[in-house]
Amino acid sequence: MKIFSRDQIPEIDRKTRIEEPVSEIDLMERASIALAEWLSANYPTVSKIAVFAGPGNNGGDALAVARILAGLNFPIDVYLPDLGHQRSEASRINLERVKLMRVVPVIEVIEGNEFPPLSGYDLLLDGLYGSGLSRPLTGFACSVVDWINESGVEVVSIDLPSGLFCDDNIYNDGSIVRATFTLTLEFPKLALFFCENEPFFGRWEVVPFGLNKRIIDETKTDYFFLDQGTVFSIVKRRKIFSHKGSYGHGLLFSGSKGKVGAAQLAARGALRAGAGLITVHLPESAGYVLQVAIPEAMTIFDAGHDFITELPDIGKYSALAAGPGIGTHKMTQEVIRQLIGQATVPMVLDADALNILAENPSWIRQLPVNTILTPHPVEFDRLSGISMKTDEERFQVAEQFSRSYEVILILKGAFTRVFFPDGRAYFNSTGNPGMATAGSGDVLTGILLGLLCQGYTAGEAALLGVFLHGRSADLRVGFSSEESLIASEIADYLGDAFASLK
Repeated sequence: MKIFSRDQIPEIDRKTRIEEPVSEIDLMERASIALAEWLSANYPTVSKIAVFAGPGNNGGDALAVARILAGLNFPIDVYLPDLGHQRSEASRINLERVKLMRVVPVIEVIEGNEFPPLSGYDLLLDGLYGSGLSRPLTGFACSVVDWINESGVEVVSIDLPSGLFCDDNIYNDGSIVRATFTLTLEFPKLALFFCENEPFFGRWEVVPFGLNKRIIDETKTDYFFLDQGTVFSIVKRRKIFSHKGSYGHGLLFSGSKGKVGAAQLAARGALRAGAGLITVHLPESAGYVLQVAIPEAMTIFDAGHDFITELPDIGKYSALAAGPGIGTHKMTQEVIRQLIGQATVPMVLDADALNILAENPSWIRQLPVNTILTPHPVEFDRLSGISMKTDEERFQVAEQFSRSYEVILILKGAFTRVFFPDGRAYFNSTGNPGMATAGSGDVLTGILLGLLCQGYTAGEAALLGVFLHGRSADLRVGFSSEESLIASEIADYLGDAFASLK
């Protein structure tokens, strides 16, 4: 699913009206019907709703929703704050339609007058400002937003919480509605993917309403919401006469004294992701435990007793992965330097391999093109050498990092992001907070290695890998809970995750 900018959205709307053709007011009606259907399905008819309608088309949506819900016998009051702008034509038409019903009170809210209490409502519907907002709210608009936020009543925002910008909120210092739920129209908005904005949007859901598919397909963007439709087209079908050699042989550098669990989790992830063969290179002290825990994996014992000290022959392997639990000893760092210099097949670097790169930043330039790096936010801050205050700042730096070093960067977290050197960025749609558990990233490293072994390109493996990683966790949590999820279960539910794509 595509993610469009503030400037692109009204243009898609305009082209839809020309293409079909359909009038602005009728297209607004489509959106309002879709919104009203969601609200009527999620709130009982006895819910008393206060609708806040601004002067623009977002307010027009809110007024149309008020009329539709009133027709379904919801008790509705409409509040019209005087925000100092002339009402748009579509909003004016919908206001007249509400007034003609004669059953919906319309309450003018004027600056200087005392705000009435809102505590008697079950729901506040926020339609003050939409995704077209480009300047922070000031003055009376801030007072209205603060009035809504201080009410203690549940809030649903149309498209975006009023005051929140569609794209870049780094310098947005105005008041913003704190919604319980945001119903974003047709596409997710970029602002909904950054953790610092969560207090404003709460939970969100895309509400489609019928913008022209051909126009959407033809409108270019670098940002995408990674959904099942995208990854379904990536999955390879196995051939009847294949054998283990058909699905590659991966080499995993993982584990050190006290951290053999990381190697077990990554190896399990690689095997569950479909690799034909997996060999783990690890210190002798950790190797025997791995052989017992995962008999399907082969091992190469390093000469070092407690950590990796040497690079084996890597010429026979289909793909490489390094990092989980290897530590950052100077001898291990030298192994990573040699690995980077000699790698000729797809490679994944994670965890301590990234910490080693952070200590040796000149090595980053030596990474083969499309090497996959999988940092969590703190690891990425170390890797980039920049300490970032917001999720949005980190996103912007990650975009530039991927371009500059020509690597595929997987920035782990909620809506795990996949950055490509050509500027594309994907936000993953799967996963849950239960994945914030030790070893979850090690499993992802293994999944990526397993997919690369099978001949997936680095880009395909990155997209399919993060989607399956999250889907597996979602499936497990469906039978359990987010609190009880552990990393080995993510690996073990990969079979169900693959099956869900078939």
